[in-house]
Amino acid sequence: MKKNTEEMRLLKRVRTRLMKGICQYGLIEDGDRILIGLSGGKDSLALLELLAERSRIYKPKFSVVAAHVVMKNIAYESDLGYLKAFAEERGVPFVCEETSFDPSTDSRKSPCFLCSWNRRKALFTLAKEHGCNKIALGHHMDDILETLLMNMTFQGAFSTMPPRLEMRKFDMTVIRPLCLVHESDLKELSALRGYRKQMKNCPYERDSHRSDMKEVLRRLEEMNPEARYSLWGSMGNVQEDLLP
Repeated sequence: MKKNTEEMRLLKRVRTRLMKGICQYGLIEDGDRILIGLSGGKDSLALLELLAERSRIYKPKFSVVAAHVVMKNIAYESDLGYLKAFAEERGVPFVCEETSFDPSTDSRKSPCFLCSWNRRKALFTLAKEHGCNKIALGHHMDDILETLLMNMTFQGAFSTMPPRLEMRKFDMTVIRPLCLVHESDLKELSALRGYRKQMKNCPYERDSHRSDMKEVLRRLEEMNPEARYSLWGSMGNVQEDLLP
């Protein structure tokens, strides 16, 4: 009984934060057809499950398609059978696309950026092919705050991944419905649902600062349990008169 109660509380918390993000940032509207970027990680699996569930509820009325992009020159072993079954069991069509990138083409950009951008371009193509007007990505609150800290520290820019981004060049809108959901809740949901972990052995992962920023965010929350909410609030409270 205790386990069932904890499960219900978790699901209520995740669904509430999902809907708060969708409503607060106007992420989903009636008639939307949304391509979900399904990497196979816990976040994208949770996003697919939650949006598939949500799409069966009226207002707003929308439909979803799941898309997985295989980067041929990165050692990421995707269980395509599992991902396809996961999507279709929830009534969501599944599509897959292969692509690759050459890290030597732009020495100014990190391989992680180039890989991510080429995956994103493949998603834009798939979205157009399947009549979608939006692409949903599985970035959660922790991802967004870590990106904020990374951009401030390494780029000298006060910027991050917005919940909603109009990509006018591609005539597409990128949305992040999990923007207010905590990673800790997604980890708990993953364990509860038994999501299967994909095997990843990226040769460029060691060059990423994201794991360092996870530790920075953790330390900030040790100093102030409300630190994540203060960081989030700061993005909408820029006091220009008190800046250089």
